[in-house]
Amino acid sequence: MVKRFTTMAYDDPDEMTFGVAKEPVKAGLGLTIGDGFTTPEINYAPRPETASSKEKLVKEYKSITTDIMDRMVAVGFPGVVLETEHVQEMTNNPEWGAAVAHAQKEIMEKYHDEYGINCALRHTPGDIREDRDYLRLREDKYDTLLKSFELLAENGVDMLSIESMGGKEVFDHAILRDDVPGVLFSIGCLGAMDMEYIWKDIVNIAKKHNVVPAGDTDCAQANTAMFVAGGLLDKNLAHTLAIIARAIAASRTLVAWECGATGPNKDCGYEGTILKSIGGRPITQEGKTSTCAHSDVMGNLVMQCCDLWSNESVEYHGEFGGTSVQAWGETLAYDCTLMNVALKTGTEKTLRDLFMLSDKYRDPQGYVLAYPNAWKVGRAIVEDGDDLYLRAKNAALETCNILEEGVNEGLKLTRFETKALRDAKIALEGLPDDQDTFISESLDKYKKEVRVFEPKRNYDL
Repeated sequence: MVKRFTTMAYDDPDEMTFGVAKEPVKAGLGLTIGDGFTTPEINYAPRPETASSKEKLVKEYKSITTDIMDRMVAVGFPGVVLETEHVQEMTNNPEWGAAVAHAQKEIMEKYHDEYGINCALRHTPGDIREDRDYLRLREDKYDTLLKSFELLAENGVDMLSIESMGGKEVFDHAILRDDVPGVLFSIGCLGAMDMEYIWKDIVNIAKKHNVVPAGDTDCAQANTAMFVAGGLLDKNLAHTLAIIARAIAASRTLVAWECGATGPNKDCGYEGTILKSIGGRPITQEGKTSTCAHSDVMGNLVMQCCDLWSNESVEYHGEFGGTSVQAWGETLAYDCTLMNVALKTGTEKTLRDLFMLSDKYRDPQGYVLAYPNAWKVGRAIVEDGDDLYLRAKNAALETCNILEEGVNEGLKLTRFETKALRDAKIALEGLPDDQDTFISESLDKYKKEVRVFEPKRNYDL
């Protein structure tokens, strides 16, 4: 059953902070997420040469898990989440991912029993539903993907997630052409439809095995826009367009929760603050601690309402201070310690605002994702929460309005950014108010323009 969000979890954005969610989530061994404290979530990748066999991967992940747990205990941190983002071999061969999960959980149970550290294991299978040229969202590899989730749930995984790719074939075409209606169609309609299709099954598997269906993220599209936009000196894509894509992504990522997922969402979902304002569920965020994987322009700001704090993904290797997972895990944990002390001393809103203000005016993306403005985007989504198209359109238009207001508040936009914002708003205001009309017009357009777009096969359109 899909239950759309049509009201906000928070009546006032000032109610929101890090470490506290209206609907905390119990997971794993003694861990409750969003119940008054933050916890580090360490994300890692095996060395490429170890992906050649199940045995090598299991050995690699045993070392990763032992290193993380050992460092957390040695420095005295009370809790940790481990996230295993699958390399393709682990999802294409579900038994491989299951063997890795089983080995990891045995080690975590040992540390929990011996030292009392609370911990949970998240696995994120790769979205393997594609061949060399085409998405194949509902065909043979879908069964393999579901088998991966099933075996993971049977072998000790506490939280299930995915970074689903629905809509990406149209998005890639649209974003390279500054085609805002195409971005809206690909993320807000196609992506949301695919998420509903897949998350119903993931939730059913999670319920069957009494594990947590955590959530998704629009990594394949909104993060692509963020990466293409690049830094402040780049002009590959306007940052105003990147944040419009991110706002639309919030309406898409929300679908996992509407299908029964409970949070926390995936770490690279920078739209998380918007989601939390709507659903009141815990979120994972990444920012300054993701510089091992990529740069962004809001590294402090996204800590403002996080419940799990992640590093994105780091390859397992040696550093001067230990292995990479130990070094980045310790950094995450110290950030969480600061937030947790703020919660205990009643100064969390001061720290939250310092996080937010340090990046709010750096870039259009940070300005919109600052929690008071993120809340406004959430409110725009729930105004038409039952309509996937209208709520995505609302989010995009509200983002344009927020940025226009921001210029009067001190947000600096270049001529390049100002023009992109103006053009985007004109395009959005010219769209129809009816979902069926918009989808019909979009189908006619992109079936002609995008060779690899197969709407009937992938979306039943």
